[in-house]
Amino acid sequence: METLDCAVVGAGWYGLGAAKQYHCTNPDDSLAIFESESSLGGTWGDKRLYPLLKSNNLFGTYEYPDFPMDTETFGVKPRQHIPGEVINAYLKAYAAKFGITDLIRLQTKVIVAEHQDTGAGGWILTVVNSKQEESQVFVRRLILATGMTSEAFLPHFDGQETFGGPIFHNKHFMLNRDTLETAKSVTILGATKSAWDAAYAYATAGVKVNWVIRASGRGPCWMSPPFVTPLKKWIEKLANVRVLTWFSPCIFSEAGGYSGIRNFLHGTAIGRAIVNGFWNVLGGDVIALGEFDKHPETAKLKPWTHPMFTGTSFSIFNYDTDFFDMIRNGDKISIHVGEVHRLSPGKVHLTDGTELESDAFLAVTGWKHVPPMKFLPEGIDKEIGLPHARSSDAPAEDLANQLDLIERADKEIFERYPRLKDQPVWNKNYVPLTSQEGIDTKDEITPWTPLTPYMLHHFIVPPSERFLKLRDVAVVGMVSNFSNIITAHLQGLWVSAYFSGLLANDPAAAIGDEEKMRALRYQTVLHNRFGKWRYPTDWGDKAPSFIFDAVPYLDMLMRDMGLEPRRKRGLMAEMWDPYGPEDYRNLNDEWQRNMHQQHPANPSNARNLRCKKESTLLMCEHGARATWLNLTPWLRLAELNSSDYRMFLKLGGGFCKNSGTKSPPS
Repeated sequence: METLDCAVVGAGWYGLGAAKQYHCTNPDDSLAIFESESSLGGTWGDKRLYPLLKSNNLFGTYEYPDFPMDTETFGVKPRQHIPGEVINAYLKAYAAKFGITDLIRLQTKVIVAEHQDTGAGGWILTVVNSKQEESQVFVRRLILATGMTSEAFLPHFDGQETFGGPIFHNKHFMLNRDTLETAKSVTILGATKSAWDAAYAYATAGVKVNWVIRASGRGPCWMSPPFVTPLKKWIEKLANVRVLTWFSPCIFSEAGGYSGIRNFLHGTAIGRAIVNGFWNVLGGDVIALGEFDKHPETAKLKPWTHPMFTGTSFSIFNYDTDFFDMIRNGDKISIHVGEVHRLSPGKVHLTDGTELESDAFLAVTGWKHVPPMKFLPEGIDKEIGLPHARSSDAPAEDLANQLDLIERADKEIFERYPRLKDQPVWNKNYVPLTSQEGIDTKDEITPWTPLTPYMLHHFIVPPSERFLKLRDVAVVGMVSNFSNIITAHLQGLWVSAYFSGLLANDPAAAIGDEEKMRALRYQTVLHNRFGKWRYPTDWGDKAPSFIFDAVPYLDMLMRDMGLEPRRKRGLMAEMWDPYGPEDYRNLNDEWQRNMHQQHPANPSNARNLRCKKESTLLMCEHGARATWLNLTPWLRLAELNSSDYRMFLKLGGGFCKNSGTKSPPS
């Protein structure tokens, strides 16, 4: 049986970020990235690049901190949204740059992960390749990076066998792109950003679109121009301005400080009035700038949810032309707020009797948020903290079903943030899709299956004494925000530090201390329960999904790694300058220096960092000249403060740099 030091499951943003960080901090370790699709990229993989797909983010905010996306290489300019093909190329360039391309095993699906209950732990993975051949691999450490949008959910519609045209989920739009040319009319069901994108793509191609938004659903997602307020501020950067994050109730905000201001805003009546005013102004401005109310048809696309309670379903108008023109003209996109009743040959029937002529039916019907693999021994997923069935009589290791801790967490949440007691009423007639007449499924798991949320310490590792001792599993990417790529970078380094026992705030420090372990378990419940009340209409009751809470989350990860979360120069900049990838550009170097300062002569630390050599490589550049110097361990912390020289500390020749340099001559 093949043996690996580490395996990453998934090659999207988070999987690649975690693999790169592990590879750079553990260059001698054997590593593989298992990806079930035929290309890397996850949501931005080859088979998911549907026509006209672009990022919500603008150029400069959708990149790994240590691998900037430059205009010369990728052809995207400032204030432009990034085409899907460019993001795909960027991810491939990132993998190549940091030497992980050859570690990716494409079309290799992990179907079983069996934990080894031995002193050393580890996992036996059962994998299936493109030829449907099974094999097994033993891995010492497992990083799950399957993401929130890997397994599509497509229900069965009454009469679909007679429909005659393609019926497909938005995940497979690219595979059905021929319908842009062959179809005369299509029906789209759903109201998240993917439905908007599909409607725009079809209408632009001259295909008539009948867009069905469920009257019993959650309504259209929030859509905003990229620049808002009378000052035309960049909205994704607004969400990362520290002052503005204070207006968002956040249970994990302590690491960034300013608790007094937060307590005033959320703990006093005057403060809450200010907070309510902030959200009302922001929401009203988005609606006004979008001009939803200027036409009765576009008014149907106004969101049904309160802006404060909205998570990352919040999206951006990133289209080349005015989306609403296609609706106002009436001949390209028609909106129907109703329910799909059944399908018949070439038609979609609504419950009100409307018949929609359709050559294709695209269903934007959600995702299964449980990792698409089986975990053994049976029931171990509960201890890991993965979603599973709810229970009122669960053992202690099933943290997500500890009703006393949940009740205690709810009490604290409402005491600290009384505004959350007043939950929004967004649709009194709400019915889960799978409970609607004419729609059913045989799938065991659906987006509406009543499961526990993810229950992970700082949304990454199990707060289980057994797993904390073994340090053999972590989960990345089960958190979503406007700063996903920065989060992927930080989570990846956090996991590598955790595996090596190098976190400053190490959850494993609670092992053997009953009081600390109780506190760790409660904090985990508190953080993961918070989403149910903070983002009830989004992913909040499943996994963390937030907008204005990204900076506090990054602060928490930074503190865990022993690094300063406040990255700006001066108080005013810290308060008002938005955080972005550039603020974490040299994070790995900073963490590395911090480790040496804390453990300057600790042999075990050197072993943990898996150095190849006792010496460190230093590259000095002056003009075109480059000299490789072999330094003794005492010079590892040396720094050159001249503008004419650049110093690259390189642990064991493996601590990756975005320098474009090659290995030194032997």
